[in-house]
Amino acid sequence: MKDSLKENHEMAQRAELHRKIWAIADDVRGAVDGWDFKQYILGILFYRFISENITEFFNIAEHQAGNLTFDYAKISDKKANIDFRPNTVEKKGFFILPSQLFKNVVKKAKNNENLNIDLANIFKAIEGSAIGFPSEEDMKGLFEDIDTTSNRLGGTVAEKNKRLINILTGIAEINFGDFQDNDIDAFGDAYEYLISNYASNAGKSGGEFFTPQTVSKLLARLVMDGKTRINKVYDPTCGSGSLLLQMKKQFDEHIIEQGFFGQEINMTNFNLARMNMFLHNVNYNNFSIKRGDTLINPQHNKEKPFDAIVSNPPYSIKWIGDADPTLIHDERFAPAGKLAPKSYADYAFIMHSLSYLSSKGRAAIVCFPGIFYRKGAEKTIRKYLVDNNFIDCVIQLPENLFFGTSIATCILVMAKNKTKNKVLFIDASKEFKKETNNNILEEKNIQTIVEEFRNRKNIKHLSRYVDTSEIEENDYNLSVSTYVEKEDTREVIDIKALNKEIQETVQRIDELRASINKIIEKLGDD
Repeated sequence: MKDSLKENHEMAQRAELHRKIWAIADDVRGAVDGWDFKQYILGILFYRFISENITEFFNIAEHQAGNLTFDYAKISDKKANIDFRPNTVEKKGFFILPSQLFKNVVKKAKNNENLNIDLANIFKAIEGSAIGFPSEEDMKGLFEDIDTTSNRLGGTVAEKNKRLINILTGIAEINFGDFQDNDIDAFGDAYEYLISNYASNAGKSGGEFFTPQTVSKLLARLVMDGKTRINKVYDPTCGSGSLLLQMKKQFDEHIIEQGFFGQEINMTNFNLARMNMFLHNVNYNNFSIKRGDTLINPQHNKEKPFDAIVSNPPYSIKWIGDADPTLIHDERFAPAGKLAPKSYADYAFIMHSLSYLSSKGRAAIVCFPGIFYRKGAEKTIRKYLVDNNFIDCVIQLPENLFFGTSIATCILVMAKNKTKNKVLFIDASKEFKKETNNNILEEKNIQTIVEEFRNRKNIKHLSRYVDTSEIEENDYNLSVSTYVEKEDTREVIDIKALNKEIQETVQRIDELRASINKIIEKLGDD
């Protein structure tokens, strides 16, 4: 009952968010491309959040000190600089003057002829507030995708300001309450919604697909099942950070001692990931999001190993592979004796993740189904993983879970502390709720998968716990369908009844023919 009420509340929050975003879209659509529109919405949504966040930070402190009527948004910039700026950046990672707060900018927006320039300066000031402090790298370039002077907003300053006003006021009207108290990931949900409606093509370049929150939730539950504390969590291809944030949202009762770590090659997603961390009250000193090519230039060598790794790497993208002769000697790839093919980097990401995994950790990785049965170098790497007992579980997910692709993806779970030479195979292809455009995992579907992952029972048409010797006999094929028999949903036909029906039909046809012949004969006699 409780879960049902929570799901209904989530649906209501999500519907409100989508309605408001669509209303803003109606005001700016036609002038701003869908992909660019996403950047403005998410950037200004983030701007609202950090404004409210720092206001609340100061207000709570003052109220606890006895100044019950204090409101940071109402004091002067001069007083803020003197009394509130000192030590704030060390604690929060940034500083915002009262005049720069989202709330105060919105109030004056309609009458501000310099709105677009003022916003650009505010964004620079927020980023600049961290210069010389430990949070400098975390704040640098956060707003660079939100160009308020761009001609995409309009050819004149007045046009630019008009559309910025529409976006500002639209976001101001969304009733979020406290962001951290929302049942949905407001920022991630907005991102997912905008991807599905405006960026169906732009979001899947190079095999990149946004991870739906329900899939993120499943990955988080899998890596944390049976654990009460971990050192830290890592996503080597973190995108907008949704997988890392699900770890925080799902496991507040667990202790993630050293925080959240991720790497992203795409600049826009890199900025979104850092925003997302701040948005969920993950302080700058509790996360490390780095930019760069994870396979060629990994950024977290000093921080490994990790007890939890979650990842949705880009499907089957090309990489340099054996064109770089040094990579076969890289400690990440060398143990398998082969590099992932240049045309399919999947196992490069998998071997990278395995290298970063602690001896007691668990990794859950979304994978393209083809990697579990293709031959060549990929088979060699599978053999290494199976023979060394690193493969814990392979889960077949339903098709059409991801925006932009109908492919039925899989989850690969790896561990270094297995006590049995067995691999669990789960066919979860029927565990979904069908919606208009995409299938989704409901809470009951996630629970079914996690419970079977935990219990490891042999259940007809659902799961098998297989000895690695059988996998070897199957030429190291790791496809779920090789081990879990699909349920035959075809209609069962009663052959005897069918034959009887055919005989009766033939008899009726013969009788009809005889009757027709008699009629013809009679007509001939006439």
